[in-house]
Amino acid sequence: MADPITTPPVPETGVADLGLFGKPLFQDPGARALRRVGVVDVGSNSVRMVVFDGAARSPAYFYNEKIMCALGAGMADTGHLSPEGRLRALSAMRRFAKLAEGMGLSELTAVATAAVRDATDGRDFCTEVEAETGIKIWVIDGEEEARLSAQGVLLGWPGAFGLVCDIGGSSMELAEISGGRVGNRVTSNLGPLKLRDIKGGAKARNAHIKEIIAALAEKMGSQRDRMFLVGGSWRAIARIDMIRRGYPLHVLHEYRMTRASVRDTIKFISNSDMEELRVRAGVSSTRAALVPFACEVLSRLIKTFRPKDIAISSYGIREGMLYEQMPQRLRDRDPLIEACRFAEAKDARSPGFGKMLYNFILPLYKSAPAPRLRLIKAACLLHDVSWRAHPDYRAEVCFDNATRANLGGLKHAERIFVGLALMNRYSSKGENARFDDLINMVDAKTRSEAEILGKAMRFGAMLWMDKVSELGELRWFPKKKELHLHLGREMIPLFGEVAEARFNSLAKALDAQANVKIAKR
Repeated sequence: MADPITTPPVPETGVADLGLFGKPLFQDPGARALRRVGVVDVGSNSVRMVVFDGAARSPAYFYNEKIMCALGAGMADTGHLSPEGRLRALSAMRRFAKLAEGMGLSELTAVATAAVRDATDGRDFCTEVEAETGIKIWVIDGEEEARLSAQGVLLGWPGAFGLVCDIGGSSMELAEISGGRVGNRVTSNLGPLKLRDIKGGAKARNAHIKEIIAALAEKMGSQRDRMFLVGGSWRAIARIDMIRRGYPLHVLHEYRMTRASVRDTIKFISNSDMEELRVRAGVSSTRAALVPFACEVLSRLIKTFRPKDIAISSYGIREGMLYEQMPQRLRDRDPLIEACRFAEAKDARSPGFGKMLYNFILPLYKSAPAPRLRLIKAACLLHDVSWRAHPDYRAEVCFDNATRANLGGLKHAERIFVGLALMNRYSSKGENARFDDLINMVDAKTRSEAEILGKAMRFGAMLWMDKVSELGELRWFPKKKELHLHLGREMIPLFGEVAEARFNSLAKALDAQANVKIAKR
């Protein structure tokens, strides 16, 4: 029987204080305990150490190192861990223990999955690691692996629903998520390392895959919603899909594929020189050798479950281990907004001004839907975090940060919208030929809305006051196409010629008549 993974008790604190601009939870004592969390994932193909930094809902990766050990290689024939892989894994664990000591981590939470739990010498390996490094490895069963991986997906997609498919070297797990909770989950032996050892070639492998997935589908029931793909082999396929499509934004998290796109990419892989393809995609030779077997599994998965769409999740079991330790009130927060608030508190010249700026420009967005308001909030929080960049490059630094930063809860089109808004916040031109391929991923209406938001933030940032009431008031009359600015007399000195030019630029973007009203007293 597998060793259970121990989890600290999660306080039942409810979901109070969920307002966007309530007390920042990363300053709460319960959240500060998660400021530096180290985890190790001893997998069948790789051993990885991740240290998360920052107790925001989307923590940063302070340290991330992977060693391709292939512990599970050859297990179908021998029943025990690969001798070479075992030596490499032990060496990696020694290194990770020393790194943790140098980083001041109180402990590393380590879990082992399919290879170690199935190998006849798996327990002996864990004992050896603990004796040499002091790190206790918790060997988890397949269903627990599925649960933790699904929790990793929830870290990036709170409230997501669909089927999580996590492929490792020696196993593949499925888990159902709905309403922020993990439901049914199953495990299988459909890992590429095990499939590679099946006798009889592709015909035998495909028959085996078909039989196993049919049994998994019977246990899981109908799953026609989104399919979330977790694991290095899936990510390698997604990288190749980007190459085939000429997709310009090389961010794997939240990358979307259709069933047809997956089928086309699998054909593309089978007809390509794998060595040339892996170099173009930036995939290691060890990983590339497993991609054809992962393709066979994915092909059968989409035929069987027929998901409405397919999303890549960069978050998996390691992020699930962090999620496990989060207080419920932190889990319930929006990962995007919390990450932006954390960035503002850390890097902005005037932390807290993002709230004032949002409230100041809000009259422009009386009829905006909630998803759009969420992006506007994020942009306002990020509007000043890149002020240290050289003025000539500040606009493009903002765009780069928004489109490529490690932010959860953002679709790719939403990244571009926020990036464009921030570019317009720092540049009157709001354009850069370097980013044309990315900018053209969104339609003209989205580009126009991003320009308006950027110009609104660009103007609002000129009225740098301590109280929102002192900023003045915007009034927007879309039917009359009039933009009014109401200012108190004490604000007149701040409304200089540059501020006036920025206000007029905002009005022009709205195709509106600008009107400034000064209070009599």
